Amino acid sequence: MSIGNKIAWDDTVLPFQLDRTDMRGRVARLDGVLSGVLKQHEYPEPVEALVAEMALLTALIGQTIDLRWKLSLQVQTKGAVRMIATDYYAADKEGEPARIRAYASFDADRLTKDAPFEQLGEGYFAILIDQGNGTKPYQGITGLTGDSLAECATAYFDQSEQLPTRFSLSFGKSQEPGVPEHWRAGGIMLQHMPKASPLMKGAENVKAVAEATSAETEENWNRVNFHLDTVEELEMIGPNVTPTQLLLRLFHEEEPRVFDAQQVKFGCTCSEDRVRQSLSIYSAKDIKTMTTEEGTVTADCQFCSKHYVLDPKTVGFEAKNDGA
Repeated sequence: MSIGNKIAWDDTVLPFQLDRTDMRGRVARLDGVLSGVLKQHEYPEPVEALVAEMALLTALIGQTIDLRWKLSLQVQTKGAVRMIATDYYAADKEGEPARIRAYASFDADRLTKDAPFEQLGEGYFAILIDQGNGTKPYQGITGLTGDSLAECATAYFDQSEQLPTRFSLSFGKSQEPGVPEHWRAGGIMLQHMPKASPLMKGAENVKAVAEATSAETEENWNRVNFHLDTVEELEMIGPNVTPTQLLLRLFHEEEPRVFDAQQVKFGCTCSEDRVRQSLSIYSAKDIKTMTTEEGTVTADCQFCSKHYVLDPKTVGFEAKNDGA
């Protein structure tokens, strides 16, 4: 695999379908996205690992949805890492990249030497879909289960969507010769789609077809998962195997068909206008309590750490309108 090919596949999500089964999936590789996310903060390594895993899940899940605006993943816990939040913004136009951002909040003095997932403790995993103005946001929640965020996401699809789903993820710090150490991630998402039942006359025929379909579905799912279990971590994030080559190695008997890859990049949607909008619910009295000794109102974006400084007279619902 040449350097050019490697760069071409970095920060992409490749949709695929297994034509001999009712399954679809995604292959994702993240590099610059993680650099963009993590350089905004100085997270300890266990927190970085959790954010990297969450960003990878966000890229894989976000690309499966017919999304007009935003998908969000959130983890809320009572552990040392209190929250992880990620957003996936759909591409504004065909051919443009989708955007991902992420952040975490944590208590540094409560972090241990245990595995990253052990820093979470009791809590929940949530998926939120917001299709924009005029729509009602959707939210699904499941408890933190298993040994990874990927297992939490799997549990969500099993329980909330009743859709068999499997994730195989790899992420860590890249230590290539001549390249500064940085985080890379790669993974595969596999889903079994509902199979339409053929129209048949007679209750007995319908029952027989349903039973046969169920048996075939289970056999296909087990077989494809058996092949997925053979994937190696370096195949998902390393420089030697392209995603298309990986799919052929794993699923050539299932006749994989790939579609156009979706590029992704780090991107934050914060702006001064959004800050002003969030402060528009406060009265002048409330704004006064937020005013610093320097006579300004400040706000920091949790995702990109951008710092905003505003004149208190110009924010809140009682703000002065200079154009009046």
